[in-house]
Amino acid sequence: MLELLAALLVLHLSCIALLLAATINNAWWMTNKVSTDIWARWTLQADGGWNYTEIPNVSAKEYLQAVQASSVLACIFCILGLIVFVAQLYTLPKGRRFIFTAAFQLMACVCIMIAASIYTDIFHKDEADGWYGVSFVLAWISVCLTLVSSVIYCTMRKKTV
Repeated sequence: MLELLAALLVLHLSCIALLLAATINNAWWMTNKVSTDIWARWTLQADGGWNYTEIPNVSAKEYLQAVQASSVLACIFCILGLIVFVAQLYTLPKGRRFIFTAAFQLMACVCIMIAASIYTDIFHKDEADGWYGVSFVLAWISVCLTLVSSVIYCTMRKKTV
């Protein structure tokens, strides 16, 4: 049981790290001279430095705010899920399931899936000279990992502390 708890803790911490990296890092959309995230756009200058600029697409501002809010909510739900897991580990009676932790992980999964889906559907449709960056890929990987951890929490019963 101790090995399972340690593996689950590592999985949960990995989910938190991936969600934070996907939310904070500036690599959702990349070209040779531009790196865009959900917060700003970075352009490569002639001297090799990066210049911070606002995201120019004003018509999709509401969608961008939805992506930002969903990403931040996913991070918050995942961190709260870890806190609830530790609390349930000590307060939950023997034989019960970690349902509240599973619910927080599932909400984190849904939030980051909404953020990545909106970003995929709305932004960079007409841009042919770019690719999705590392943060975008990390967002989709964290969708899978948070879903897996949610299922594991939902099926796991407390045996002993």
